[in-house]
Amino acid sequence: MSFFAILIALLIEQARPLARTNLVHAGYKAWTVTVRRNFDAGKPLHGWLAWSMAILLPCVLVVCVYWALLRLAGWPLAMVWNVAVLYVTLGFRQFSHHFTRIRDALDAGDEYAARQTLAEWQQVDASEVPRSEVVRHVIEYSVLAAHRHVFGVLFWFSVLSAVGLGPLGAVLYRMGEYLSRAWSRKGVEGSRPPVSERLQEAARKAWYVIDWLPARLTALSFAMVGSFEEAIDNWRLYAQRFPNDNDGVILAATAGAINVRLGGEALRRRDAGYTEEGEDVHWDAGSDVTPGREPELAHLRSVVGLVWRSVVVWLLLLALLTMARLLG
Repeated sequence: MSFFAILIALLIEQARPLARTNLVHAGYKAWTVTVRRNFDAGKPLHGWLAWSMAILLPCVLVVCVYWALLRLAGWPLAMVWNVAVLYVTLGFRQFSHHFTRIRDALDAGDEYAARQTLAEWQQVDASEVPRSEVVRHVIEYSVLAAHRHVFGVLFWFSVLSAVGLGPLGAVLYRMGEYLSRAWSRKGVEGSRPPVSERLQEAARKAWYVIDWLPARLTALSFAMVGSFEEAIDNWRLYAQRFPNDNDGVILAATAGAINVRLGGEALRRRDAGYTEEGEDVHWDAGSDVTPGREPELAHLRSVVGLVWRSVVVWLLLLALLTMARLLG
């Protein structure tokens, strides 16, 4: 049932993508704001309590609906519920419009439009970033978005669905990722009341644990469908040079799989809020951390092929597991 739910959700999402402003995402955002205001008191215990409350209620609700449908109406309606939850949590079209606009702008030679779109996407200043760095960061953001919107969701949904928890894994993963952003330093600038450092730390640590295994499986799948030896070498030698260990594994493997140089710091420094007030940050041409060719437009097409081949591998694996379960 998991394989068919995933396949149907992906097809629906491609045909009719979820609107950027939708009631589900807006409702969960309002819920997290309420939880933060009522439970974030600045102590370590309060940080973990707020994170647990933000995650627990939606997860319990999703599982209870799944069990109720399965018990009262049978597996067809339970699978419809799985598809509905996956439609909200899974899919390329939740981020791919940014990638497409930047790629088309670069293809037409409109670097200004490409920089503007990149700035809107990641909320950074990209006005002085060279063309190769625009391509570099588009690759980085795109493969990480593909992992968080597709591969990570697939992993946790498949694992927890196999033990009878329905779409719990998809909800847990996407909410964990959202909280890591919403309660990060960047996500809470200017918020009232401000998010405590303890809550930021809890959200960051929880997300690291949730994403640890999916990130490595995504990197492995990129290696399998790309240049395997180079991807594994980059994973082993360069993953730790990225600020985030889980993201570093994916980016290092991507760099080796398609032979591209990744790891620029120009946008990451602004994105992470590392600069002091008034400090003027410029792009540093010596910030490369992985070997490979200079990023160019052709690499964007390589990234699309890499991601889609990996999706096919994951779906084939799930199909084989589903067939074995049915036959067994």
